[in-house]
Amino acid sequence: MKNDSNLGNKKRKKINKIKEELARLREKLSASENKQSSFSLKPKPKKIQAKTKQAKSQKFQVIEAQRKAEEAKKKEARIKVEAQRKSKEAKKKETRIKVEAKKKETRIKIEAKKKETRIKIEAKKKAKEEAKKKEEEAKKKEEEAKKKEEEAKRTYEEELEEQLSEEEITGFQLEKTDMDKMCNRVCEIIADYETKGTLQSELWKKLKLSSRDGSRLALKLERMGMITREKILEKERWTYKLIIKKIPVSTKSIEGAPCLTCPVQSKCSIDGEISPKTCQWIEDWVMIELKNK
Repeated sequence: MKNDSNLGNKKRKKINKIKEELARLREKLSASENKQSSFSLKPKPKKIQAKTKQAKSQKFQVIEAQRKAEEAKKKEARIKVEAQRKSKEAKKKETRIKVEAKKKETRIKIEAKKKETRIKIEAKKKAKEEAKKKEEEAKKKEEEAKKKEEEAKRTYEEELEEQLSEEEITGFQLEKTDMDKMCNRVCEIIADYETKGTLQSELWKKLKLSSRDGSRLALKLERMGMITREKILEKERWTYKLIIKKIPVSTKSIEGAPCLTCPVQSKCSIDGEISPKTCQWIEDWVMIELKNK
């Protein structure tokens, strides 16, 4: 761009110089014509020819100077157009470079963001896997600890229950003992404790049974649905509390009831004149039973 500017300055100087030369020649030509018209005497032929030749030469010089000036103008115009074209191309190139640079920068940013996102996802995945692994290890340790704890909690009854089959548990029989009466007696004793229940070790002491026989009897009653066994820690030892579930049928609850010997039983009904709702004998019997208890 700088070289083009210097070249243009030189051309302008040259054109100005030609213009000045052209003006000088015009003045000279004009002065010559004035001088010829001022002569009153007819010049000599040789002098006229010389002057005509000189005038032609001067005219040619003027025309040549004009031609050169035109060419110089055209050249200057071409140089300006070329300079403008180059300037436009340079601007286009600069714009293209800027656009490319911006695209490249945007692409780099996008790639960096993608990479960052990928790293975050991988880190998150890795952290999740590690957390899962730790959780599994913790769960495994917890299960092992629980297993050890369960093993520590294992009672003689549990070992016995594993050793015996269902037939051996439900068909348990004490030698020279009526098992129906024994089962009813055990249930009645447990029922006296209501929902609190009683420790099986204390019950076996009352009944003078061995721990093995007592445990087998408790398993039998549980299978029959008469009692439930609740595992508890008593004096740093695991044992069972026996709680009544189903009280066996007994006639003691209706012994002495006036209804059994009532002379008007056949006429008694809920909505009749003689009714359990209004019976004085039943009321007296209930009050006596409550006092006895």
